[in-house]
Order: sequence, then structure tokens, then C-alpha cells
Amino acid sequence: MTREITEIISTDAGDARVTWHRARKARLVLAVSHGAGGGIEARDLQALAAALPAHGVSVALVEQPWRVAGKKVAPAPKTLDVGWRGIWPAVAEPGLPVISGGRSAGARVACRTATELGAAAVLALSFPLHPPGKPEKSRADELLGAGVPTLVVQGGNDPFGKPEEFPKGAHELVEVPYGDHGFAVPKRAGISQEEALALLTDAVVEWTRSLG
Repeated sequence: MTREITEIISTDAGDARVTWHRARKARLVLAVSHGAGGGIEARDLQALAAALPAHGVSVALVEQPWRVAGKKVAPAPKTLDVGWRGIWPAVAEPGLPVISGGRSAGARVACRTATELGAAAVLALSFPLHPPGKPEKSRADELLGAGVPTLVVQGGNDPFGKPEEFPKGAHELVEVPYGDHGFAVPKRAGISQEEALALLTDAVVEWTRSLG
């Protein structure tokens, strides 16, 4: 059983919302945000919030100001970065090392701001390496420029970048077989949806052990 606490954080981009799933004896904090097309109800974010506290990692699910305000379209990347900077003091307040994380657009934010904010590491879920069908518009420089230990968890059938498309670099990469951009797997896939999410959470748990 985790202790769930929600707080509103004022940022220069508007009010953000942080929902904490705290570990009883935390050694790390994972601050993780959503993508441009959804919120913290995403299956991967909820799975991590349920699994990690038992392993000494408090999870802060961060809703960007545009979601809190009820808007349906995410703002420009620079505005997303402003919102993320604004919540950072709150997630760092426990005094523990903080993993900066996100899915899709949130993963890009985490990579762009990691060094500046002093993140211990980056967790990039479904990193959008390029727009679907446009591999020439690569965002690899954001990923490779994170500057801290980075774990990428990517669906095997993600149209925003399949695992084999990723450049070699300092980051680790874990593939969720058959997974799409939201880690959904087809009913006829070789693994069930539950197994796919367990693979994801197990990989993150194991990775966090190397961080402290």
C-alpha cells in the first residue's frame, strides 16, 4: 500500500499537479510526466506508480499546466520545459536523488532539462525519436544530450521510433515486444498486456538499483 498525496504547484506556465505515490523507505524519487496526447492515466505511468514504491522509489506523477487547465493541445516545447522547471523544487524537496522521467513529449522535456536541473538520471518512455513516417526529422540530439544515465523503454512497434532505429549512445534501451506508442500489445501478440507492463516495470526496477 502506497500513500497517495496530490498537490498543486504554481509554475511560470500555470498551475501543475503532482500526485505522489510515496515509498515508506525511499532512496530515490521518480518524477515522471505524460505526453502531448494524454495524462497520468497512461498505462505505463500507472504501472510504475503501483510497482516502484515497494522497491524504495517514490513516484511523483506530474500533470503539466496545460492539462490541469483543461486544454486539449500541448503548448510549445519551451513552455513544457518551463512547467517542468517549476515543479522541480517540489520533487527535489525530500532531499533524495531525482530521476527525471516522462513518456513521449514528457521524455523529451526530461532529456532537455536533465543537466540543468541536476537530475540523477532520465527515464524516457516511448521517446518520440521522429514523427511517424518522417525518420529524417530526428530528435536523437535531445536524447543523446541528456548528459546523465538514461534508460529508454520503447515499444517494438512504436511508429515514433522502433528500437532498432535508435542511435548508439550512452543510454540503455529496453524493448517491449509488439508494443505501440502507448505500450499496448495486440491480442494475438506473443505476450499479454499484463506481461508487457511487467517487463517494463521490472526493467525500470532493475535499472533503479544501479542508481542508488
